[in-house]
Amino acid sequence: MSYLTGVRSGALRGRDKESDALRALVDRARAGAGGCLLLLGGPGAGKTALLDLAAAHAATGTPDEQGLLVLRTQGVRGETHLPYAGLHALLRPLADRLDAADAALPTGSPLLAEALRTGAVADGLALPAALLRLLQTAGRPVLVCADDLQWLDAPSREAICFVARRTLAAPVAVLLASAEPGTAPGDLPPLPLAPLDERASLQVLDDLVAEGLPGDLRAALVRAARGNPLALAELAGALTDAHRKGSAPPPETPPRGGRLWRAYADRLRDLPADTADLVLLVAADPGVDAVTLVRAAESRSGLAALEAAETAGVVVESPDGGFDLADPILRHVAYAEASLARRRAAHRLLASLLDGGSGGEHQRLRRAWHRAAALDGPPDRLAEDLVRALAAAPKAATAFPEPFRVLERAAELTGHGEAKAARLAAAARHAWQAGQPQRARSLLSRIDALAVGAEVRGRAELVRGSLELHAGKTDGACDTLLAAAERLLRTDREQAVRALVRAGEASYLAGDNRRFLAIARRAETLRRPGDDHVTRLALEYLAGMAATFRGRHREATASLRRVAEVTPSIGSPSALVWGGVANLLLGNGADALTLASRAVEVARAHGAVASMPQTLEILIQAQLWSGRYDAVAANAMDGLRLAQETGRATSGAQHLAWLAFTAAVAGDEETCALRAARAVELAAAHGVSVAEALGTLALAHLDVAANRHADAVHRLRTVARTGDPLVVRVMATPLLVESAVRTGDIGQARDALVMLDRWADSTRDPDRLALAARCHALLAPPAEAAERFSQALELHRQGACAFETARTRLLYGGMLRRSRRPGAAREHLHGALETFERYGARLWSEHARAELRAAGESVRPSGSRSEAGRLLTAQQFQIAALVAEGATNREVAARLFISPRTVEHHLRNIFARLGVRSRVELARLLS
Repeated sequence: MSYLTGVRSGALRGRDKESDALRALVDRARAGAGGCLLLLGGPGAGKTALLDLAAAHAATGTPDEQGLLVLRTQGVRGETHLPYAGLHALLRPLADRLDAADAALPTGSPLLAEALRTGAVADGLALPAALLRLLQTAGRPVLVCADDLQWLDAPSREAICFVARRTLAAPVAVLLASAEPGTAPGDLPPLPLAPLDERASLQVLDDLVAEGLPGDLRAALVRAARGNPLALAELAGALTDAHRKGSAPPPETPPRGGRLWRAYADRLRDLPADTADLVLLVAADPGVDAVTLVRAAESRSGLAALEAAETAGVVVESPDGGFDLADPILRHVAYAEASLARRRAAHRLLASLLDGGSGGEHQRLRRAWHRAAALDGPPDRLAEDLVRALAAAPKAATAFPEPFRVLERAAELTGHGEAKAARLAAAARHAWQAGQPQRARSLLSRIDALAVGAEVRGRAELVRGSLELHAGKTDGACDTLLAAAERLLRTDREQAVRALVRAGEASYLAGDNRRFLAIARRAETLRRPGDDHVTRLALEYLAGMAATFRGRHREATASLRRVAEVTPSIGSPSALVWGGVANLLLGNGADALTLASRAVEVARAHGAVASMPQTLEILIQAQLWSGRYDAVAANAMDGLRLAQETGRATSGAQHLAWLAFTAAVAGDEETCALRAARAVELAAAHGVSVAEALGTLALAHLDVAANRHADAVHRLRTVARTGDPLVVRVMATPLLVESAVRTGDIGQARDALVMLDRWADSTRDPDRLALAARCHALLAPPAEAAERFSQALELHRQGACAFETARTRLLYGGMLRRSRRPGAAREHLHGALETFERYGARLWSEHARAELRAAGESVRPSGSRSEAGRLLTAQQFQIAALVAEGATNREVAARLFISPRTVEHHLRNIFARLGVRSRVELARLLS
């Protein structure tokens, strides 16, 4: 079943600059001064769509004026040898006048008519000049569109290009389009079409598939299309139920026999035989080094074959000195269109050229890959060579061949069920780590039909449980991972312990502390004196987390410190994440930030796309604790995108909650509410209580900032309960104490403060000790409060969070004002206001101004936004700005993570408040 709806947008996605250039050219011709543009782009780049747009714009007239006369032609491969076939199609609207030998026609028209009738080629300038005079005297401005210039017959192409060079002083616009730069004159102004960027590609998919696609499937299609609009359309049209459900890997190439495939196949068929053989070698080994390719060329017709491929724009040199085909889709077509015998011969030649070379272990892997593809030996031995070569190869994010493909090929060559299943499980693990969960699930499904032992089954279940965990199926993931751990215990204790850690993560995300503690107790029984560093680190991490959940902070400190000390020497992304969490729980914010930043760098370097959203979570928490909210917002946006692309629903919910929190700090109530609601909705759907707590915390922060303290207390009662993660409770407690004091619930405030006191005292983190001191100041009688506030500010000076320092100064300043000490109050309130304004914290800035006015100070008005900005809420202003830039409702919704219907609702209110009636008026007003 195909899910392609054919829904199209009125705009060409990602082609605004090109569309504007074409409209401007047409408008110049309308005004009497023409011009020419040559669109250059491979098959499917959107050249014809742009010509359609220009033709529609040209044909549009007014009540007082006709539109342009639009003349179009298109090169046809089968008519390339027919002289004037292109002009025959171009001048069809004028055929009656030419055939009738109209006396009003300009000089030379009979020659033109005769050429079109007989196809006899006329030498010299007479015929092109006659075409130019015909267009200049058409009675109205003219637009000439010539598509597929590479297939246009030579006499027609020459005549049209002659006209294109002479239109500047005539009401004639000429638009040419070619898929092959070599066929177009180099003196005509080019307009190259670059591949669509990721955002535009996603918009094209949304236009094509109205009901939407899962985030990881959308990302896979965008990767496969490489910015080609036609590829996106054909890939979307090829989707099946299995693709949407994730039981089949997403298509990697447009369908064989489709328009794009045929266009590339036609292009390749025109190459000389020796050049085609060389192209096949590059397709079989993308990025092949220059030495290997030159040696291959010398075995055929020398470097002439390579030069021909480069001249045709088929083979290009990469920045690192290797060679590849100009388009990955072209690479797939070149390989698939070759016969099996030619493919095997190409692999065999590459293997022989790589034999004994100096490329090290990676060259050994490429050689093993080519021998396996050529079936150059017994299958079992070829499979073993692949596995050994991969184990010895350096870890590289973009190296060919990709690890999961190597292991999948090894599995295909393996006859024995147990070994085959082990290699399929390893391939699934690598595919998952590379951010391709659908391919990983497809590989795992092939194991189900095999009879395998406990160890291999355990490895497969470890990958399956990890996929379930990141997809948000926390309960099922925990069960699967615990079963994997039991199967692996006897044969691979390191992987068994890793399975227990992931099971613990699943129970943590679900808020099931009781189950986490049971997992930690099971892990404690597995300690052995001879455990390797990674296993010891994982067991210490579980022990420290368990003690933390029990509220035994001093006991937790010993294990967490050992984790923090050992982690830097191990350096894997998962170990660095454990170290980052340990340092956060120890109150070592700076060390947590260092390890989390390193985890992100290592994950990127290793191509571990699947782990990126989680590593960004820890980085965000470290940045949040130090008040780096701009960095939090940027990383959370990045993390949300990666989570959607890799199918990590649990992580996506947390990143949405962080974005809600940064909106709360900024005082953007609508954005905070929408993002928090979406985070809570995702969390509830997938049993992720951590994200739910974070979303609720964001709303509570907003309540406190807006002086809705009763609402804040109601929300924070649930966040501060024992079952929620310690980090969230630590963040929630200062807000709860403040709101409880404001609502007169002193008992609840004191009860909540017990946990923060105990934890801050165990870590000696200055920032957290400062917050505890601030809470005690709020609870203290007036005579003691000033001393407590002073103590808090001294601790803040030793810490790193400027925002919380400003919050303390605001509260202290308010207390001093109420104690009739306005001069001392103003000093703290000014400092708080300056910090809040630097953070863009609107509601907190208003608090500080109100306190300053109450202290007898005249305060300047807030901000300097335009009149429009003052009439709109923060989110309305953001939406208006995006719409003024040309974004559609759907694009605005995607940028702000709200629904298109919500955008439409806000736009109605924006138009009413600003007194405008259209997007054009809105853009004019905001500019």
